[in-house]
Amino acid sequence: MSRLLAPSQAWLFGRGVDLAVFAGSALVSVGLMLAAPALGLAGETPLWAWVLLVVCVDVAHVWSTLFRTYLDGDEPRRRPGLYIGAPLAAYVLGVLAYLVSPGAFWRLFAYSALFHFVRQQYGWVSLYGRKARASDTERRLDAAAVYAATLGPVVWWHANLPRGFWWFVENDFLPGLPGWVGTGALVLQGLVLTAWVGFQVSRAVRGEGLQAGKVLLVLATWGTWCGGIVLARDDFAFTVTNVVLHGVPYFALLWRYTRGRFAEGGYGWLRPLVRVGLPAFVLVLVALAFGEEALWDWLVWHERPSLFGEGVPALPPDVLALVVPLLALPQATHYLLDAFIWKPGREPALLTRLGWTHGGRAGSPEGSPGGMAAASTVVIPGVRE
Repeated sequence: MSRLLAPSQAWLFGRGVDLAVFAGSALVSVGLMLAAPALGLAGETPLWAWVLLVVCVDVAHVWSTLFRTYLDGDEPRRRPGLYIGAPLAAYVLGVLAYLVSPGAFWRLFAYSALFHFVRQQYGWVSLYGRKARASDTERRLDAAAVYAATLGPVVWWHANLPRGFWWFVENDFLPGLPGWVGTGALVLQGLVLTAWVGFQVSRAVRGEGLQAGKVLLVLATWGTWCGGIVLARDDFAFTVTNVVLHGVPYFALLWRYTRGRFAEGGYGWLRPLVRVGLPAFVLVLVALAFGEEALWDWLVWHERPSLFGEGVPALPPDVLALVVPLLALPQATHYLLDAFIWKPGREPALLTRLGWTHGGRAGSPEGSPGGMAAASTVVIPGVRE
């Protein structure tokens, strides 16, 4: 077994954390989906599950980007054009889309979210490849595997509309694909993943070992996307499989970055909060998420008065054209910024802050915040964007 696994484990965060945030998230998601009928959870997502999954995981992970961007005082000064331009562009585009029609806005927003979700899974597998110094052939095959695991179910979904769930709102995805296209997408997915599994087996046979974290990530992605889209029959099943594997690893990434930046002396007036550790970090994000969702409910949805109160009377369409893109701005900005802020080729210090180069978990004279175990220190020569 040691020969099978030893050559290039290259865990991203450390063995225990990787297993928890990738494999653990997937197991919890799929387990809840399968147990939902017996637990009486099938159908619409109950309020407690909505709070836990949507507010405390999905919306809160969006706000965690603040610790990589606007709350890191040096970052806005270093790239002011990005941090001013991204939300401004997102808001203007959102208003223009909403003025065309609310359906156009939600369709644009849904496909932006879908692109972001798919690219995040590719980003994780790409990081594993960098840390393992994988060959170009292996990295291309890994990319094909993760795109097959995500896009196969998505194409199938488009060919089998309507379903018992939507990404954001009803009819936000375009219908019209014939059924055989969806079937073909799943067949192609199976062929690509079979080739990828064959490559992993051949590595083991050659004595090169398995990168267990990456293997578990790809399998977790396949299980949750197929389970939550192809097998799911209701909103709860889709929600639980959709948000946990997406949000929980991102929390781990942002907390790792926050600790690294703290060790450099960053965050200024926020240092006492970061020093408290992971609980304070999560509580701040959950509070911001609750605030956002309260505004959505007061001003737009009016669906959960037992949680947020009655809110205001229905707003006229021209006001909603300004309000809805504004409320969506944290999420839209998160989508845009995520395409720029995790490129180590442009910012070598990023790898040190994440603990992925020499000096990984640097100490701090003021004490280091508590939380997740540190990852193994790994040198990554010639990192490219």
